[in-house]
Amino acid sequence: MTGSEMQICIDECIRCMQACNACYEACLREEDLAMMRDCIRLDRECADICGFTAQAIAQGSAYYAELCLICAEACESCGAACAAHKMDHCRRCAEACFACARTCMALVESVSEEANAPSV
Repeated sequence: MTGSEMQICIDECIRCMQACNACYEACLREEDLAMMRDCIRLDRECADICGFTAQAIAQGSAYYAELCLICAEACESCGAACAAHKMDHCRRCAEACFACARTCMALVESVSEEANAPSV
């Protein structure tokens, strides 16, 4: 795993966090808040998890791979909730969530491959 792989994941987590925060704010302005309840809740959770994961990766936490797994799961859930709505802010959030989930999983796979590589 390279520093650039880690930076790409940090960048995607931050981009997702920003998209979730924007979606959260926009959802609160929608007329039917009851319809948006799951989206709003998941936006908040996903934004917090993405921000924490980016920070953990940047700090070289011993737990960043595990956090990436949690982040990917949160992003998948949030992305699915947002994809169920037609609003542009939900569409953009879903795209950012799915991209972040893919990037987090790629980083986890890279760490796993490194751990399983034979020592020379």
